[in-house]
Amino acid sequence: MTDLAGADPPGDAAPRVLVVGDVINDVVVRPLSVVTADSDTRAEIVRRPGGSAANLACWLASLGTPVCFVGRVGRADHAYHRDHLTSFGVEALLAGDADRETGTIVIVVDTDGARTMFTDRGANLGLTLRDVPVRQLARASVLHLTGYSYFEDGVRATALELDRRARERGATVSIDPSSVAFLEEVGPEQFLAWTSGARLCFPNRDEAAVLSGTTDPIEGAARLTRHYATVVVTLDGDGAVVAERGRPPVTVPAQRVRPLDTTGAGDAFCAGFLDSWLRRADPVAAAAAGARVARAAVVRLGGGPPTPVPSRSSTPRSSP
Repeated sequence: MTDLAGADPPGDAAPRVLVVGDVINDVVVRPLSVVTADSDTRAEIVRRPGGSAANLACWLASLGTPVCFVGRVGRADHAYHRDHLTSFGVEALLAGDADRETGTIVIVVDTDGARTMFTDRGANLGLTLRDVPVRQLARASVLHLTGYSYFEDGVRATALELDRRARERGATVSIDPSSVAFLEEVGPEQFLAWTSGARLCFPNRDEAAVLSGTTDPIEGAARLTRHYATVVVTLDGDGAVVAERGRPPVTVPAQRVRPLDTTGAGDAFCAGFLDSWLRRADPVAAAAAGARVARAAVVRLGGGPPTPVPSRSSTPRSSP
């Protein structure tokens, strides 16, 4: 990847988001009765394109924000994931991996919509700087990265360099920590050292507790502003806490719904937040917008928005 010096300044007529991260084949399993050990249990099983970063890109494009997604898939799945992303208007730049299969997650959803995930990241682990065109980073107003890009050695080097180059150009860096289990594995101090200085951070309640050292999400959000300019702690169906450095945290309520599947709720929230925040830099209003999008996400199986149904009179959207 060549140096960015002398490239055009970030941004088009509308703010543009570059999302770099995981593409996943999701297999969502919802048992329809008590699980029977060592025998059969009736279940609803659906297969969906997924991945935290890819889901966010789809939600963001569906809301009308110009977005480019960069990721890596197994070569056999290239057209499948490209077509899915572009159906929402995402500019999809996917590298096809000849040696690894597309990442796969088996998600078991309980009766309350909570989920247990079995994760094989597959081709995502091969993402390198060569997969990210210089032009895309140069055009971006926002670079969004997920914690998954920091949890493995090889991909981490790519994430750290993209973060550095984006900040060098004055673009906003947005971080979603993504996984409390992996945060505990690498350690909160190390994750904060890798990501401190990002403009936006979106931990959920449990991730904020690990990163801040307190289970109080309001205090945790305030503490994390030592590392990030704006911290938004999502609270499941209870809304969010917004903390800006130098200001008291604000609690943003949400309308509760009965969830069917909480997979991708955080990705939907981030998308709603960024879409609103890029139009008007009011993080409290943006958090309310994020909560509305997340509410739409949890009442259906799968982590992304409903696939658009093309009409004869419509033409595919293209990114500017």
